[in-house]
Amino acid sequence: MKRFVAAVAVAGIAVGTLAVAPAAVAAPAGPPEYSPPAISWGPCQSTSLKNAGADCGFLQVPLDYAKPGGAKISIAVSRVKHKAAAYQGVMLVNPGGPGGSGLGLSTLGGAVPNHAGDAYDWIGFDPRGVGSSKPALTCDGNYFSYNRPNYLPTSPQLEKVWLARSKTYAAACVKNGPLLEHIKTTDVAQDMDSLRKALGARQINYYGFSYGTYLGQVYSTLYPQRVRRMVLDSNVDPRGVWYQANLDQDIAFDKNIKVYFDWIAKYDSVYHLGKTGDAVDKLWYAQQRKLGAHAAGGVIGADEWTDVFLQAGYYVFGWEDLANAFAGWVQKGDWQTLKTLYDESNPPGDDNGFAVYNAVQCSDVQWPTNWNKWRVDNWLTYFQAPFETWGNAWFNAPCVFWPAKAGKPVNVDGRKVAGALLIDEEQDAATPFEGSLEVRKLYPNSSLIGAPGGTTHAGSLSGVSCVDDQVADYLATGKLPVRKPGNRADTDCPAVPPPVPAAAGAKADSPAPQMPAELQKALRSQLAHA
Repeated sequence: MKRFVAAVAVAGIAVGTLAVAPAAVAAPAGPPEYSPPAISWGPCQSTSLKNAGADCGFLQVPLDYAKPGGAKISIAVSRVKHKAAAYQGVMLVNPGGPGGSGLGLSTLGGAVPNHAGDAYDWIGFDPRGVGSSKPALTCDGNYFSYNRPNYLPTSPQLEKVWLARSKTYAAACVKNGPLLEHIKTTDVAQDMDSLRKALGARQINYYGFSYGTYLGQVYSTLYPQRVRRMVLDSNVDPRGVWYQANLDQDIAFDKNIKVYFDWIAKYDSVYHLGKTGDAVDKLWYAQQRKLGAHAAGGVIGADEWTDVFLQAGYYVFGWEDLANAFAGWVQKGDWQTLKTLYDESNPPGDDNGFAVYNAVQCSDVQWPTNWNKWRVDNWLTYFQAPFETWGNAWFNAPCVFWPAKAGKPVNVDGRKVAGALLIDEEQDAATPFEGSLEVRKLYPNSSLIGAPGGTTHAGSLSGVSCVDDQVADYLATGKLPVRKPGNRADTDCPAVPPPVPAAAGAKADSPAPQMPAELQKALRSQLAHA
């Protein structure tokens, strides 16, 4: 954000004369900085926030920071205050998306080992347009209704149907008015700095997951001196925003779903879906074709089937539930469990997360508007990675027709940032590991924790002590793992381990790692993409 320099006229009066020197006027460098009013804190409506002793309120910010005296919008904010005497400042948290609700994440400090989170005020917030913030974006709440046209455009007619759906959705978003023009990542970064000011903090600490890492990258590029400590888990590669990033995801998700099918085959004695990963793979795609021809219960078609199992490519959390649903459908015709899982990530009548996802990504940067490029790129990718490619393409296709003007991405530069702890499992599909290596390169004062072989996305604070203890040490002392030469992780930790089904002999005294409930809720609501 450009800083305002007030125009001043300097008049020089010569001694002994009345001659006035020409006035030298400095041109304004930009609009005046916005000074937000204080947040009026009160009780929270959420039970989990109430139980955590959180306060809630709204931050008033300009719709357009170029016009700070103009229209205002409200950002929903929550706060869990520090419990330790040695106060370390405010900790802002974002779960990603874009479009993920972060209001409940002020509770995240309790998941940090050794009470290292107790020294911070944890600040959750719904970014502009999201959730409880006002206004909240919505375009068409029924867009993800059941038994949609098949993702795979096997005919020109089917492709035209999806293009028409995408164009209609983009047009429906126009009703959101001026907010659609002011919901870029840079706008959210400015909101974060307004939040810093409203909290009376000279600097912020920040914990970002998934897209939240990109928000952290943008904020710390624009306001490097305002960043004290920063944890970025599962890093977006800033070189790929956003068209290429989605093609890269397709390849990675296809690899991860095969890892999941191998896991199912390992426990064939439990699920009876195939003794090899290839056998499970063939059965899964056979069911997809079957549902594409006849939707189960008139509800679960090929698209819904794909969307349900996308979670397995993101996390090992929930693998058992998905395998049980797979087996229940194949062996008993139980489509109701599949519907329940689908509804958890796509609440009927609610498209807020999807609307914001599009509003941010389609306006952060200009996407290709020539559909032929999309067609070629996605078919070439599909032949390598059929699992998610066309579902992902149609998820993003409203960007072809997006009604708001696109901006230009920030040139991410972390050289002035004092330090950052980066985390990523090395087979993360939503934000492939190459992104974390690139961010490490851009932030010379950072260190990267890697997890070879791990497929879980945004899995810190889930109970893997090697990772979580290093997060705690960094938050407590500012100490980072020693940075190693070369383009690699600076230290390795075990990945979040896959579950062992109870029927296969899981030990009750060895609980599996578990993602914090509020974070799991926030991430589940935006499973479609990071």
